Amino acid sequence: MSGHGGKKKRGGDHGDHPDERWLVTYADLMTLLVALFMVLFSISAVNKSKFETLQHSLQDAFSGKILPGGQSIMNAGGTTNIKTPSSAPKESSLSPYVGAPKDTVKSGGSTNDEQKKFERLKKKIDDVAQQKDLSSKIKATVTKDGLLIRLLTDDLLFDSGSATPRPASLPLLKDVAHLLSSTQADHSLIISGNTDSQPIHSGRFQDNLDLSTERANAIFRTFAHDGISPLRMTSAGRGAYVPITSNATPGGRSLNRRVEILVPRITAATSTASKAAAPASKVPSIKPNFAPKP
Repeated sequence: MSGHGGKKKRGGDHGDHPDERWLVTYADLMTLLVALFMVLFSISAVNKSKFETLQHSLQDAFSGKILPGGQSIMNAGGTTNIKTPSSAPKESSLSPYVGAPKDTVKSGGSTNDEQKKFERLKKKIDDVAQQKDLSSKIKATVTKDGLLIRLLTDDLLFDSGSATPRPASLPLLKDVAHLLSSTQADHSLIISGNTDSQPIHSGRFQDNLDLSTERANAIFRTFAHDGISPLRMTSAGRGAYVPITSNATPGGRSLNRRVEILVPRITAATSTASKAAAPASKVPSIKPNFAPKP
């Protein structure tokens, strides 16, 4: 009994094999390696079209088309022969008013031609003023900024406190517009309204600046009606901020109530023209030649 009870049965449980557990760790490692190789393969796959686009972009950049000195960088490591871009030419002081591009202002041989054109136009305007017996109301002067036409508003362009051109002034404005259109068609025009310093009491306008702006706009519209392209013109009101004489007397205030039309130069003024022109100023200025009212 005891002998048979102590004998093990064939095919029974053989127990655990702890020496084979490394297979689980090995299988996990192999799975991770396969995943790693797949990721590396996906990263190494290059989009050919994108690569060619990048290649062309780099060639353009280093050829000098985009990057200044790019050819030198490609050939010599960028240590020599890199040219600094030249600075842009200075913008004309009149550009904020007329919107002229930076390359509009020229220099050289055409300066004298423009000066002569201004002088001929000045004479024609003086002749019109003389024919209409308005020499005391209209003055044209060639300055360093261009041709400045000054028209007094009293008893000529506007009634007191009004921004509507007087009917009697329309033929004069039409003559001036015709001269500006026929002789200076390639120039811009700056129309500015000016008043004296006396406060206005009209309910239509807020102040003198508002009145001067509307008067400049009225001349703008009249010139446009008479054939000058609106694209050539700029209008602005300056109120009482740019007097040409003292506002202390009625005669002085009468001179300050005016509309000015500037035909700016498009060629750089020469030293000779500058000497004959008025003193430099942000706002074109000429000495008043009108006889003040008593």
